[in-house]
Amino acid sequence: MTTTIVIGTHNRKKGREIAQILETPGLRLLTLDHFPGAPEPVEDGATFEENATTKAVELADALGEMVVADDSGLEVDALGGRPGVQSARYGGEHGNDQLNTEKLLREMKDVPVGDRTARFRAVAALAVPGRSLAVVDGVLEGSIATEPRGCNGFGYDPVFILPGEGKTCAQLEPEEKNEISHRGQAFRKLKAALPRFISLAHEERK
Repeated sequence: MTTTIVIGTHNRKKGREIAQILETPGLRLLTLDHFPGAPEPVEDGATFEENATTKAVELADALGEMVVADDSGLEVDALGGRPGVQSARYGGEHGNDQLNTEKLLREMKDVPVGDRTARFRAVAALAVPGRSLAVVDGVLEGSIATEPRGCNGFGYDPVFILPGEGKTCAQLEPEEKNEISHRGQAFRKLKAALPRFISLAHEERK
């Protein structure tokens, strides 16, 4: 039996990354590109958990499918935890990686190397129409570079230095990044729980 799960994003790079992590025999993974007119849930929650759960539940209700959605971002200690839930629109335009990164580096330009600690945080939610089934998270500690390095990944990857590696996330191959990333951690936890929730969903539909 094939089970369809919709990855609740229009971001093709993110959708591809999540699909690589969740890929399992018998699982049909789609993104919102397969659903023209799908709603864009408003991400106005105060936490990553609120935003991820809202997206998953609203999309599951609208599409009539099981949905996974995430919210993630960068927390910089020298900036009091910013950009946090504002990470995707920090530069003033939602999803503009260049503007976001440029603003971050401007704000960090006078921060010494030893004080540039930061972390990526991701929360993933799984929902079926009417309710949330699971919420999991992942965290990757690191620091902020003084300039972008690498051409892989997306978002803040080019300025996020991995501990002990001296590399940014954008200097890793996709498979390497998925092994350690905050999103990889969260979605592997979700993947481990999927069989139970898929079985439950099928039982409820009978």
